[in-house]
Amino acid sequence: MQTMNEPTSYGTSIVSWETWEYPKYQRSRFWYVAMGIIGTALLLFSVFSGSFMFAVIILMIGIIFFLSHLREPARIMVHITTTGILIGRSFYDFHELKDFSIVYRPQDVRLLYLDFVSAFHPLTSISLDEADPNIIRTALIPFVLEDLDRTDETLTDLIARLYKL
Repeated sequence: MQTMNEPTSYGTSIVSWETWEYPKYQRSRFWYVAMGIIGTALLLFSVFSGSFMFAVIILMIGIIFFLSHLREPARIMVHITTTGILIGRSFYDFHELKDFSIVYRPQDVRLLYLDFVSAFHPLTSISLDEADPNIIRTALIPFVLEDLDRTDETLTDLIARLYKL
């Protein structure tokens, strides 16, 4: 993690760190067999119940998991600047953000959540990896409100972590 004042095209960088584009889980052979059985059972259920749209959705999920398994996640840089947050190649101005929160349990969860003003932009989680959450919090406080009520990871992040999705 860097705390230098490096100039970027989006303002002066206050804090920056490198993280994975998305979590890459180590899945055992048992995981693949179990997910294959569950997927096949759901596919058969959808065909026998006449819900062909559900069958298409199950097939799409299977294809997405297969393709994501083939591609390794990239390392991306996250910069908190004087004008916004740069995540990889995406820049978010501070005016677009409603609030932020940090969920930090050293053994399990190290996430920065960004909530946006626009209802069309979903809550975004960014892994802190080895970055110091106190330094990140200190860098964001002057620009964005902190949501102190969010103390746990979202249900979707919890499910994805527990089931290695």
